[in-house]
Amino acid sequence: MSDEVNPFESLQEQIDDAAAYLEYSTDVLERLKHPERVLETTLSVEMDDGSVEVFEAFRSQFNGDRGPYKGGIRYHPQVSRDEVKALSGWMVYKCAAVNIPYGGGKGGIKFDPRQYSASEVERITRSFAKELRPLIGEDRDIPAPDVNTGQREMNWIKDTYETLENTTEPGVITGKAPESGGSAGRVEATGRSVMLTTREAFDYLGKDIERATVAVQGYGNAGSVAAKLIDDLGANVVAVSDSSGAVHNPDGFDARAAKDHKNETGSLAGFEGATEELSNEELLTMDVDLLIPAALENAIDGDIANHVQADIIVEAANGPLTPRADDVLSERDVAVFPDILANAGGVTVSYFEWVQNRQRFYWEEERVNDELERVITTAFEDLVDTYERTDAEDFRTAMYVVAIERVVDAAEEGGIWP
Repeated sequence: MSDEVNPFESLQEQIDDAAAYLEYSTDVLERLKHPERVLETTLSVEMDDGSVEVFEAFRSQFNGDRGPYKGGIRYHPQVSRDEVKALSGWMVYKCAAVNIPYGGGKGGIKFDPRQYSASEVERITRSFAKELRPLIGEDRDIPAPDVNTGQREMNWIKDTYETLENTTEPGVITGKAPESGGSAGRVEATGRSVMLTTREAFDYLGKDIERATVAVQGYGNAGSVAAKLIDDLGANVVAVSDSSGAVHNPDGFDARAAKDHKNETGSLAGFEGATEELSNEELLTMDVDLLIPAALENAIDGDIANHVQADIIVEAANGPLTPRADDVLSERDVAVFPDILANAGGVTVSYFEWVQNRQRFYWEEERVNDELERVITTAFEDLVDTYERTDAEDFRTAMYVVAIERVVDAAEEGGIWP
């Protein structure tokens, strides 16, 4: 993995690549490459032993032309200002790609929650929620889970906001537990959209998903859900990895059993369904039909891309390929289906959750999944139509063309205030 590639610069380069297929002036495009505002704050939080620790935290609101800012909150030691700026920008184009009425935002706290007790994580979360209070709201900015956050943290943020505002506003945040106004189907939504994108990609490329070999880098929520749902399509999951390394069985193994082992032991190491353990880089360069990078950004740089043997890559993580990796893989005719489509299930079902919160009327999981499938398959059709119409160099560029056109149209209809 490259430590030198700035994710914000990667986002801007992706926009520039798509701009070659668009007839917009430089000033219009330049506006789409920078966030509207970024909150950078310092949290001082009391620990269980009475000491006080200080944490850096951020919230970027990139563009609100299409609706309220929308995007997750992550807890990770690598969180930085440029990272959340990039992630908030990707959210703008992700929402536009699947045509849901949101802008893009992203936030994070720079720390490893595994090193802290549950009560400490709660105090850190509520401290951040207090700082976010002036910015967020169901018509302004709607956070959601991301890396190392989930229903628990979203419930805490909702409770903090509602308590301080003396109101009931479940739509202020999504990814909540169902008992707190969350939506059925939300937990599996990101992995489900990866599966749907994979299914459509194999069909479009004329390849058979049954018995296709699959490697998944990153076995958190998105990666593990994608693996089990793709396994259900008849594919053969042969390798998966987490931060401890990768496990491999050339004959394939039960993706659900691998997740159960990780849940029970904390890692994939020692999984009985595997015949050998590998490094993450070895997994990324395996000879498989499908590779799913589902960890953090910049997992595949130009050097690794030269050794990738997969025929198809479907991005479950945000920004897992550097721009140089994109160039290398395009030259080698590896079909890459981009994050702003493939992992858009999370924000799409977050949108469904927000709609349900506003209406105080909740859907059955079957309806959620059916609506998600409609959104993703329609977006895939938009992607391939644009790819063929523009003769774009790759699928990512074509998806950005679709998304940028929608954002620019919204901006022009609203006008620019003096």
